[in-house]
Amino acid sequence: MGHRALIFDSGMGGLSVTRHIRDHMPWLSMTYAADDMFRPYGTKSAAALRARLPGLLATLAIATRPNIIVLACNTASVTALDDIRAAVNVPVVGVVPAVKPAALTSRTRTLAVLGTPGTVKRKYVDDLIENFAGDCRVLLLGSTALVALAEDKMSGRGVDMEILRREVAPLFEGRFGADIDTVVLACTHFPLLVDELKSISRQTINWIDSGEAIARRVKSLLSKIPENRRREPPDCALLIGPDAGPARRQVFAQYGFEHVVGLFPDV
Repeated sequence: MGHRALIFDSGMGGLSVTRHIRDHMPWLSMTYAADDMFRPYGTKSAAALRARLPGLLATLAIATRPNIIVLACNTASVTALDDIRAAVNVPVVGVVPAVKPAALTSRTRTLAVLGTPGTVKRKYVDDLIENFAGDCRVLLLGSTALVALAEDKMSGRGVDMEILRREVAPLFEGRFGADIDTVVLACTHFPLLVDELKSISRQTINWIDSGEAIARRVKSLLSKIPENRRREPPDCALLIGPDAGPARRQVFAQYGFEHVVGLFPDV
């Protein structure tokens, strides 16, 4: 008996959030769903995401019967969170860029938000900056290449450091780049690359993501929900798309997902 969470992302980025949730709630049963077939979300229109995600999450909720859903994707959260909440009957915790804690910790009052284009271009992020970082200089940079690099790393293919340098360079080469002391990792894939990001940085940077805050929020909400009386099955990862190879299965196993199921493997 206990609680079950559904962790959802466009790929393996949600594992960066799963890590924090496991630390706070090692007893929590989880199902992970990766929408590989539609990745990257950062290049999709808001209309396309709103058309796809509510129905997909509703279907996954029926299949996995979670007590809570963690939408472990910044782009999905800042685009379709309200629509998804309306489509399911359990709490949905979204992941949004950690602009507030970044502004509280920045000493130079110059910070950056590094996300996908589908996140940094949304009005939601503009509102976060206006409400919580109004006295800061905030630089925005969108990249989908970093999503692919994180997927490569987690699939055992390694990280192309030249691509990584090229994608991040515009932040620090600009007029105020040398003043940046805090970078918000506004895509759940990006914390998976934090070691590589640190290795190429020529200045001291505080890299901030939302994983810890999301874990605390999930724990707080679950404390108010009665436990299931049914016996929970082993943790499982559902991969929506063709990539369910041995390397990926091994990574999911390292994060506690005993079974990995490839859905639509011939797509």
